[in-house]
Amino acid sequence: MYRFLLTPRWWGINLFVLLSIPFCIFMGSWQLGRFEDRVQDHRTATEQVAEAKREAPRPLAEMLPVTKATSGKLVTATGSYGKQLLVPGRELDGKQGFYVLTLLRTDSGEALPVVRGWLPGAADAAEAPAPPTGEVTVTGALQASETPGDNGVSAQGGLPAGQTGAISAASLVNLVPYDVYDAWVTLAEGDSGMKAVPAAAPPDTGLDLKAFQNLGYTAEWFAFVGFVIFMWFRLLRREVEFARDAELGLVPDEEPVAVDAAVK
Repeated sequence: MYRFLLTPRWWGINLFVLLSIPFCIFMGSWQLGRFEDRVQDHRTATEQVAEAKREAPRPLAEMLPVTKATSGKLVTATGSYGKQLLVPGRELDGKQGFYVLTLLRTDSGEALPVVRGWLPGAADAAEAPAPPTGEVTVTGALQASETPGDNGVSAQGGLPAGQTGAISAASLVNLVPYDVYDAWVTLAEGDSGMKAVPAAAPPDTGLDLKAFQNLGYTAEWFAFVGFVIFMWFRLLRREVEFARDAELGLVPDEEPVAVDAAVK
């Protein structure tokens, strides 16, 4: 009854099953490993941000360029405030508001974007406190340039004058008349009564959409293993039932039906 398993057709089916199951298990395990790595990176980044608050601030020049190791670290920079911009659509403590971003012009000739604080409501330049005048020294957490469309950063264009959707050198280069550092700083303490903006985890270390995509792919690969096994047993069962029916002479003879159809 099971002699059909030795036919070329079933050799192909069995070979496909034997190869696809370990492949799917490998791919599912790899995707699960990617998700676990992202979880660990998230924990490490969170701990790094917490530890950075207890460390002494370092000069900005010593901490550039921004990496996973330097992101969130406290830095100091000296200069004078210049152009001020608003960053709308930013959430803090479950409320919508906006960042007050001011460019700190340093002796190097480049300007450092400094988030002086957060205010609730719609972005309104009249609500944003004016920056201090003269030379100032700021202390805050170093952050990597944002990428529009990632981690909740708005990719909206056509914003009113004096506003920017993302804090990055690429976004600011056309809004200010001087070079901008490829980094930004969020003040450790909010300026002029504004709320301080907490430092964010380094890029590609948070539990973002990509992380949960890895988890979803894991489930898909393991589900495919079950599907392959189910289909193999279903085909086997159907073949066995067909063989039994053939032995009992219950297989319908389609020849006369075809002839009758041709005659009609």
